[in-house]
Amino acid sequence: MSKSESIFAPSSQPLDIAVLVLPRASILEVASVLDPLRNANRQLGREGFRWRVVSPDGAPVPLTCGIELPSHGAVKAALGADALVVISGYNQAEVATREIIAEVRRIAPWFRALGGVDAGPWILARAGLLGGYRATVHWEDLEDFAAAYPAIEVVPDRYVISGNRFTAGGAVPAADMMLHLIGARCGAGVAGQVADSFLYEARADGARPQRPGLVPGARDPRVSQALTLMSQHLEDPLTLAQIAADLGIGIRRLEQIFDESLGQGPAAAYLELRLQSARRLLADTSHPMQEVALRCGFNDGSGFSRAFKRRFGQSPRSLRG
Repeated sequence: MSKSESIFAPSSQPLDIAVLVLPRASILEVASVLDPLRNANRQLGREGFRWRVVSPDGAPVPLTCGIELPSHGAVKAALGADALVVISGYNQAEVATREIIAEVRRIAPWFRALGGVDAGPWILARAGLLGGYRATVHWEDLEDFAAAYPAIEVVPDRYVISGNRFTAGGAVPAADMMLHLIGARCGAGVAGQVADSFLYEARADGARPQRPGLVPGARDPRVSQALTLMSQHLEDPLTLAQIAADLGIGIRRLEQIFDESLGQGPAAAYLELRLQSARRLLADTSHPMQEVALRCGFNDGSGFSRAFKRRFGQSPRSLRG
């Protein structure tokens, strides 16, 4: 196979994928990448895909659920594969050391394609491997990722294929991406059989927002639409009148459908979204306290602290400490 040939193209040749899993990754992310390939081989009745798991030091990788994932070796054991996929989750800045970044950068030219899942794109970007490409990352990191790497065209899609780079925002989008890979190489029928065996509704189009609706099971779909709109305007909160107008209803009707679906009003739901975002930023980033407050729509630091303490029982500084 030519090194320049896309892995997302019809082929009867086995595709060899190395998966670099970093500590504190999710088992669902790993399964979303590997299990569709395993099932595709079953549907094909032959080895259409091969894979190997590698880790930073060759030791088993501790995952967020508490189990350890066996590894075939350290990062260099990925050499010989057609593609390298990096899976990372929480605290990628801590678990991906300079040595790991340097090793990924060193071996990258030997692969036909490079991919990242969840926080995996951070690793590729830190290694200088995404400049000039389109890419996505988990929705919680989109803003920081775009600010840190202006040479990357960052989009909020579920998954993105850009040249010989492919990225997914999380576990379920990774499954969609792998089904797309299976379909591209082996035909839509095989990808459909894989999806059917998992009782999964395949979504081939990755160019969809990662958060189409926060309450898809709500009695009124306008609640999901309103919450999505709110989540897109945390830093500059909309008025209830603006939200209602966007939905084509009045404020009184907006309050009624929220109360019927969630048991709380839209203002309370909006505040909850902003405070949950603030808690995540405090726990997962080192952004200054004032920046966290502003990014979650609080212009008054003391007001932010009071609202946060009422909701979570501790001050923002106490949580960070």
